[in-house]
Amino acid sequence: MDLLTPVHLVIILAIALLLFGPKRLPEIGQGLGKTIREFRNAMKEGADEKPSDKSTPSHEEQAH
Repeated sequence: MDLLTPVHLVIILAIALLLFGPKRLPEIGQGLGKTIREFRNAMKEGADEKPSDKSTPSHEEQAH
């Protein structure tokens, strides 16, 4: 079972058109696109940073 079929997308678009009107939809789409791009970039940057700081001992190492 598909989560979003083309019929679902058309229904969602029709509801958004009724709620926000045709003038606001491009603004909302641009804002959503920008948010998704920023989220992907943040996830990519977070994955690139590897925690390699071994200079501070962990709690278990301090107990010994």
